[in-house]
Amino acid sequence: MAQPRATRRRILSYALGFPGAWEDHPWEEDVVKVGKKIFVFLGMEESEEPAMTVKLDESLEQAISVPGAAPTGYGLGRWGWVTIPFRDTTPPLDVLKDWVDESYRKVAPKDLVAALDQQPVR
Repeated sequence: MAQPRATRRRILSYALGFPGAWEDHPWEEDVVKVGKKIFVFLGMEESEEPAMTVKLDESLEQAISVPGAAPTGYGLGRWGWVTIPFRDTTPPLDVLKDWVDESYRKVAPKDLVAALDQQPVR
């Protein structure tokens, strides 16, 4: 796995490439939204342990099995949100990107998901 901060930057850049995606900074942390809904939490850039939080269904058990991963606090875990730290034991970048894609599809409006499906493979 690349350095945790480099992985964080790559995930942020990837997430911003989705139709209608934009970066916001509520609670002094970086999030990526589609419309008003968050699909990736990235925490604060200077965090001691960079991580991402995504909403999953099909991949939830796989994500939870990553060392250090856990259902997200504040009651979000019961809705499929999981926080995955960026460590040496974290899955490859392509797997993380798949989880970002799944999270986007869970929260994005159907017309934007359809637009995504019309894009060439990223």
